[in-house]
Amino acid sequence: MEKRQIIRIDQEKCDGCGLCVPSCAEGAIQIVDGKAQLLADRFCDGLGACLGECPQGALTIEERESEPFVGPAPGAAEHQPAPAPELQAFVCPGSRMRQFQPQGVAADSPSALGHWPVKLRLVQPQAPFFKDASLLVAADCAAFAAGDFHSCYLQGRALVCGCPKFEDQEAHAAKLTEILRQNAIQEISIVNMEVPCCFGLVQIVRQALAASGKDLPVTICTLGTTGQVVQQQKIKGK
Repeated sequence: MEKRQIIRIDQEKCDGCGLCVPSCAEGAIQIVDGKAQLLADRFCDGLGACLGECPQGALTIEERESEPFVGPAPGAAEHQPAPAPELQAFVCPGSRMRQFQPQGVAADSPSALGHWPVKLRLVQPQAPFFKDASLLVAADCAAFAAGDFHSCYLQGRALVCGCPKFEDQEAHAAKLTEILRQNAIQEISIVNMEVPCCFGLVQIVRQALAASGKDLPVTICTLGTTGQVVQQQKIKGK
């Protein structure tokens, strides 16, 4: 057993609509006797891709003792839209192949990057560029999706970036916690992607805010794979 983040389903709020089922890439949620139920803790990756799908607010993330995550539940593919035959090897919805026309950007657009490094696992919490900074926490893919990333999101902000799918979320949360503890960060902006695993970036920020005891304004901007804004919301740290 280990302590980690797991989905919690409030059975009193759940009306059995089933909207959460296809949003879980791991197939960990099924409708049983008219209610959404977690099949087993070991099938839940804790990223919370299903959270925004419940119209009743029955889904939350909690940290508790549970079995280690082992991967998708048996038959998980049955709960996902069937991919084209040539894409059968792709299981994660965020890896689905898509192709579109580049929009093009001005060749003389200046860089708004004000420091180096930018990877969350490489920066030092006591770095001077974090002092009194507005902090941008960005998914690695965001800068490639948004042609105006520098002018719209990076300008005037200190940047840390990472990938919640392929990197250590606990280590990222711990590093971000120290950044918040050691610096008078003014606000946090999150730029993530609409793919399910990228919600983990929001979880990292929430975990760091709770651990650091900070209550900061947080803006979440979720981008589509062609760089368009699909959702933007403002939340508080607590």
